[in-house]
Amino acid sequence: MTTIGFIGSGNIGGTVARLAVAAGYDVVVSNSRGPETLKEFADELGPSARAGTAAEAAVAGDIVVVSVPFKAFGQLPVAELAGKVVLDTNNYYPQRDGHFEALDKGELTSAQLEQQALGTARVVKVFNNLYWEHLLTLARPAGAPDRSALPIAGDDADAKQTTTEFLNAIGYDTVDAGTLADSWRQEPGTPVYGPPYGTYGNPVGTPASADKIREALAEAKR
Repeated sequence: MTTIGFIGSGNIGGTVARLAVAAGYDVVVSNSRGPETLKEFADELGPSARAGTAAEAAVAGDIVVVSVPFKAFGQLPVAELAGKVVLDTNNYYPQRDGHFEALDKGELTSAQLEQQALGTARVVKVFNNLYWEHLLTLARPAGAPDRSALPIAGDDADAKQTTTEFLNAIGYDTVDAGTLADSWRQEPGTPVYGPPYGTYGNPVGTPASADKIREALAEAKR
């Protein structure tokens, strides 16, 4: 059985872990505070889940979901993530993360900066553009007429295919948003960030089809 590792198990990471377990995956969850702080969460997820360190989650994961504050990307276990498909859910918020000149000038995207730091890991940008509650409530089985789609961006075609298969299993269609250099189209402040899936005040969310997500990506301007 495929194992999904989680570096960061908060709102987004924890929600993806729930969806992954429901879809039949094994998961290893981790956070910055240590495995003991996640024992209750792992127990809640059931026998397919266990808590570990970030390095353990990276080693165990066939796919690794990274969901930490952007400013912490330099602390990721690079050696353990080598060659892995890494799903980058992070967003750059200067008011929280401090300023990164290359990002402020638009020379790089946050995903490109993480890819540079992670070397041979194969980074795919995903899960960063919707509210965590909507991520949980909008999941639908394959073929459902009200299925939502998520944009993904990456430089490795095989990693994007692996991501597409994983998203399909946990309840989502996929829209290819291009390379990591193109991932600015799904960053905070763009049309695809948030509103297609409903407002924060609506806990159920609004289904967003692949066509709707493509339209939102096309409307993005720098």
